[in-house]
Amino acid sequence: MKRTLIHQVLQSPALGSDITVAGWVRTRRDSKGGFSFIELNDGSCFGNLQVIADAKLSNYETEVVKLFPGSSVVVQGKLVASQGAEQAFELAAANVKVLGFCEPTEYPLGKQRISFERLREVAHLRARTNSFGAVARVRNALAFATHKFFQDRHFLYLHTPIITASDCEGAGEMFQVTTLPLDKLPRDPETQQIDYKLDFFGKRASLTVSGQLEGETYACALGDIYTFGPTFRAENSNTRRHLAEFWMIEPEMAFADLADDADLAEDYLRFLFRYVLEHCQEDLKFFNDRIDKTVTQTLTSLADSQFRRITYTEAVDILKASGKTFEFPVEWGSDLQSEHERYLTEEHFKGPVTVTGYPKQIKAFYMRQNDDGNTVAAMDVLLPNVGEIIGGSQREERLDRLEARIREIGFDPKDYWWYCDLRRFGSVPHAGFGLGFERMVQFCTGMHNIRDVIPYPRAPGSVEF
Repeated sequence: MKRTLIHQVLQSPALGSDITVAGWVRTRRDSKGGFSFIELNDGSCFGNLQVIADAKLSNYETEVVKLFPGSSVVVQGKLVASQGAEQAFELAAANVKVLGFCEPTEYPLGKQRISFERLREVAHLRARTNSFGAVARVRNALAFATHKFFQDRHFLYLHTPIITASDCEGAGEMFQVTTLPLDKLPRDPETQQIDYKLDFFGKRASLTVSGQLEGETYACALGDIYTFGPTFRAENSNTRRHLAEFWMIEPEMAFADLADDADLAEDYLRFLFRYVLEHCQEDLKFFNDRIDKTVTQTLTSLADSQFRRITYTEAVDILKASGKTFEFPVEWGSDLQSEHERYLTEEHFKGPVTVTGYPKQIKAFYMRQNDDGNTVAAMDVLLPNVGEIIGGSQREERLDRLEARIREIGFDPKDYWWYCDLRRFGSVPHAGFGLGFERMVQFCTGMHNIRDVIPYPRAPGSVEF
């Protein structure tokens, strides 16, 4: 079927032209004058196209007057000037073909306002609502912008494994992958531990929490790379900020240090904000009007902002001198909490902040150790309203330091032999970061709960659809 998208019609209406559109009925209103007004939406944009269906249509009585919200149709007709004041033009239907009726008593998306919590229970239909259609379009724009940003800088797009035997973060919150019979697990006769040698991969395997380690291997061969794929964390958290399945963007740069990493991260964020402001104006207006009245202003201010850079130690000093009482006390050596990060960005600096030089003990084993022996070349990029949006570091390129740190956290360097090989065979300084894609979509839309910015959220006790 050759059809015109509704967003094309609304952006460039050619009055007098014959067009074909297809979509789902949002509303139908019948006039005493012998015709019906149909609001049609095809998901290509926020707006609807008004269709005028005359009672002279052959299927008017048998089908058109039975079109309820959710019904799907194909309409052929002529674009004409509207007689009403609410729109400048409308589609005068010459033919309305019904593809699928919708039973109004059973359809869960009625005219009444539906809570986001309820819509999660019908996630297979929620994309038909204004809110989730707009979220999907902003998400698409941010994904495209991500690829454009890195491709324009000659980064190589890399697909890293979803199934892995390596724990990148050392947190232990990984989903296990196995073909062993769960009702009768094979065990070593001496230790009674599960015998993973009999498993599909011959050892314990899990869903990845990050593609970083594998990404480093390609960066240390081909230069700058980035990954953009699903990651998983078995964290039993039901907060509005956590998902069990989420998408990560993880660039890795060869021959780069922490300053290069911070430059890239800040440039990337500014690019995303500019792109979504330029290409998602209608959807952002909806979010600004209905969800968070500060969204557009925040994105506009950040699109050209300069990021302040401070050390972790300076951040702790600022927080201690603030005179504020935080829920989590501020002490050197403890991780910064969201309330601390938001104070720095929203009250102290009133803008985005990049914090560097975190204590070694609260960061991952692969981060380069600084000469002071207490901190690592790590960074967190903080934004107002959200706190940390990006975490990154310069990687430890010195074999002896890396192996010592792996042992220090209770791991065996032999389990990371291939990762250590990068330091044996032509080691180079390299750095990278990670950005949780859903966090970015949430930030750009103002949506309160992260489960509402991914098509099908995975969380504790929630794996429907």
